[in-house]
Amino acid sequence: MAQIYNKLVRDKIPEIIKSNGEKPITRVLTDDEYKTELEKKLNEEYQEVLNSSGKDRIEELADMIEVIKYLAKLENAKLDDVIAIANAKSSKRGAFDDKIFLEEVIENSDE
Repeated sequence: MAQIYNKLVRDKIPEIIKSNGEKPITRVLTDDEYKTELEKKLNEEYQEVLNSSGKDRIEELADMIEVIKYLAKLENAKLDDVIAIANAKSSKRGAFDDKIFLEEVIENSDE
């Protein structure tokens, strides 16, 4: 009996499947398919982050970082570049340390 996955997996997953005595059916994605599947994988990992906590959440966040690393690579950048931009934005606009929740902005009326 076959289980259908139809999703991007880490490079060593086919070998792990083989070592379990099973036969993986795989193919190499085109560049466009690869980008689309990375985006789907990011969403999958995001959902897993939302549904986890503690050590499991840290594992899922690590999976998100791995996907982000390869999405950055598609843009000819590295994870370090993404982190540097995030740090620059934190310096310029602040981070999320103060837990500020913006409820409303009242327009200035010069009447």
